[in-house]
Amino acid sequence: MPALLLLGLLVAGCGIRPTEVPTDFGPAPSRVRCSLSEPNAAEPASHGLAVQVFLLCGASLVAVDRSLTVPDGTADSEHRVLVAQGLLDQLAETPSAAERDAGYQTYVRGGMTVGGPRAKDPEDTLRLSTPPTELSAYALAQVVCTFSDSAAAEGDGSVILGGPTTTPPRRYDCTDEVRTRPGSRQPPSTEVTGG
Repeated sequence: MPALLLLGLLVAGCGIRPTEVPTDFGPAPSRVRCSLSEPNAAEPASHGLAVQVFLLCGASLVAVDRSLTVPDGTADSEHRVLVAQGLLDQLAETPSAAERDAGYQTYVRGGMTVGGPRAKDPEDTLRLSTPPTELSAYALAQVVCTFSDSAAAEGDGSVILGGPTTTPPRRYDCTDEVRTRPGSRQPPSTEVTGG
């Protein structure tokens, strides 16, 4: 019986000892991320063109609903550029409080503009004010996947992007790997020629 009593005392003494020092490290981290708790937090407004932008959440890109206003009656080429600029502006906006709480973030910085093709570019080229090669892998993945999945591109999962110089544009692909591992490397691309 004394051995059992001794074992009980040893087990009881193996806990964490109380301390007088405050240890408030905040709430425990939530494991539910990339899920918006507010039902309408990411729904587009009832007016305008419904679009999706890709934000980073966790280690992958996640589509979030947005809304753009594009004037009716604009020519196709101008419409594409207006949609692309609207998407770029949406990507550069700080995510809402609900989105930030759910873990969403963006690497696209404000102030970037987009224009149409130059004389020798393919007609669906979009020229950024910042060369694509100077964007971080995360930011370029966000731009490529957002544009390629919108009215700004042909809808084939790719987009032709160039910078402000005469450097030939490149066709960038939004692949599954780009969506699931956007920071691992730049999105795959190939040079395009001809207009």
